[in-house]
Amino acid sequence: MKSDVFSFGVILLEALSREKNRGFSHPDHHLNLLGHAWTLWIQEKPLELIDKTLSDSCTISEVLRCLHVGLLCVQRVPEDRPSMSSVVLMLSSDITLPPPKQPGFYTERSVPGSPSRMPRCSADNFITMVEAR
Repeated sequence: MKSDVFSFGVILLEALSREKNRGFSHPDHHLNLLGHAWTLWIQEKPLELIDKTLSDSCTISEVLRCLHVGLLCVQRVPEDRPSMSSVVLMLSSDITLPPPKQPGFYTERSVPGSPSRMPRCSADNFITMVEAR
C-alpha cells in the first residue's frame, strides 16, 4: 500500500514538472527528479520545478499544494507517507499539511565519463543497489 502512495507521489511530481524521474537531467547537478524537487523545496524555490506552461494556466497555490503532497508521498520512511485516503483529503481541502521529510530514493545518478560513485569491495562483500522504477 505504501509503495502505491510513493508511486503516486512520483507521478504527481512528474506531472507538475513535465519531466520523468528516470532519466531526469539538470545542468547544475546529477540528482534525479525527486532529489531536484527536494532541493528546490528546502531552498524555498519550489516554483522552479513547475513546468512554465502549467504555472501559466493554473492557480499557483493549488500547484504548490500538489507539489507539497507529492513530496509527502515520496518520503523515505513508509510510515511517514500518508495513506491514499489522506492524499485525497489533502488535495481536496485546505487542511494544513505537515512539512515533508527527505524523499526516499533521493539519488545522484552516475554520469558517463565521471568517476564512479560505487564503493569498491572485495569478493567477500556484497552490495545491493536499489533503484526506483
